[in-house]
Amino acid sequence: MRIMQHANHARWRIGTWSRRCEGRSGPPKQGWTARRTTRKDTWIELTHGPARQETSRRRRQRDAVACEAMQGGSWASEMTEESPLDTARAILFYITTTLLAIPLFVSMLIMHPFVLMLDKYKRWAQHFVNNVWANLTTSLFFRIQVIGRENLPPKGQPVVYVANHQSYLDIYTLFALWRPFKFISKTSNFLIPIVGWSMYLTGHIGLKRMDRRSQLDCLKTCGEMLQRGASVLFFPEGTRSDTGEMGDFRKGAFSVAKKAKVPVVPITLVGTGRLMPNGKEGVLRKGSVKMIVHPSIDPNKDADEMCKEAQEVIISSLHQ
Repeated sequence: MRIMQHANHARWRIGTWSRRCEGRSGPPKQGWTARRTTRKDTWIELTHGPARQETSRRRRQRDAVACEAMQGGSWASEMTEESPLDTARAILFYITTTLLAIPLFVSMLIMHPFVLMLDKYKRWAQHFVNNVWANLTTSLFFRIQVIGRENLPPKGQPVVYVANHQSYLDIYTLFALWRPFKFISKTSNFLIPIVGWSMYLTGHIGLKRMDRRSQLDCLKTCGEMLQRGASVLFFPEGTRSDTGEMGDFRKGAFSVAKKAKVPVVPITLVGTGRLMPNGKEGVLRKGSVKMIVHPSIDPNKDADEMCKEAQEVIISSLHQ
């Protein structure tokens, strides 16, 4: 009897996984539901009654893995397990980056009046401090491998950098280029103590995402920065990926590059989403990150053509 019950339960679990993957969860037929006994042999018994909500973390994780396997999955299925060490590592990461930022922010404050007088738009000195801060932080927690550094333009040449977006760690990783650029961030991020204020001093560009006027002003500011010799970084997807699969690119970055007549440099970020997935900024896993710099795209091409070419070249090396 026990063997038959065990087999029935196994069939019910597979059916439940299937229904969940299809968006239809519910109790098995005839109101039967499963519960785990407290016995050490962990035999499963069937009891008649209303379906109980599954609250076990391990059970939810097992269901998630099953759904991913049935749907073909992605690297998201590898991230169902979160150890306390991953959480502790993330806490140490934030403490370290904040402690490093404080003295560096003070140095930025001191040099800011001189930067405004001598280098109002590029602000290379401020960006150098950003580079030191980000690279010191990441060097203590994960390794960044840069491939294709020879494809970077000369330091004084303004370009539009475009990259895929997976994680909070993407900006930290891109500072490993050791090239000055302005990136776009939500205006609320500039209010974050120390880090947000540093972004403001460096001249990064604020954006209200749901405000159409703000979006147009942002693109205009990016164009002005390029005309004055400062490079700009875009994430053309517009948001971070939850699964590692790249979304469609928006044309704004390429229209700006076309109008300013500057080349577009596509960059593929590999592994940041595994280390710190989007929506799980309280987790930092062990591992390394790869950044691939591709040859620049000629600005004489049409904006749609540049957008398509950049998306194809970035996605071609995304799963290396």
